[in-house]
Amino acid sequence: MKTPFILASSSPFRKSILEKILPVFESFSPNIDESSKANESVVELVERLALEKAKTALQFYQQGVVIGSDQVAVFEAPDNTVQILGKPHTRDNAIKQLSLFSGNKVRFITSLAVFDIATNNTLVTHDTTDVYFKTLRQAQIEQYIDKEQPLNCAGSFKSEGLGIVLFDKILGEDPNSLVGLPLIKLTNLLAQIGIDPLDLK
Repeated sequence: MKTPFILASSSPFRKSILEKILPVFESFSPNIDESSKANESVVELVERLALEKAKTALQFYQQGVVIGSDQVAVFEAPDNTVQILGKPHTRDNAIKQLSLFSGNKVRFITSLAVFDIATNNTLVTHDTTDVYFKTLRQAQIEQYIDKEQPLNCAGSFKSEGLGIVLFDKILGEDPNSLVGLPLIKLTNLLAQIGIDPLDLK
């Protein structure tokens, strides 16, 4: 019997990315506490959350290779203060985030965890993408948010959609990372547990 693949996410965008390399997989919505712990770095936070999401599969599955991911935005202000930003959840918060990003660079850290239920083997990594935002007018920000409703997206935009018009440029190793799933690094982690997506068709 083939090992089932499981995506620990309800995001349609992560699903569409994973479909590029895995022909068949199941998915579920993980329910975890996403708050940070004391003295936890940004990378430690996102990697821990990706692994916790993957391990919640134990509530529903007895076997399979589970893929979890998480993402945060890191903004360093001119005064060197650093803000860690996740999903805005409300229109007002989304406006605040994009107003903050206007004309600035924002770093997005996207984590990835692979959890093999049968062996209890876990692999965790992350990918970094720098996004340089255009200088945005308030009216543009509100117009974009009202059109695309990016309230459940870290950074208050959808780069796979209209959000791309907000950027001057993107610097990173994998364009899929900004959408929410580092696909190149995923293939590398799968290779470490003996899985080649080319063998799965």
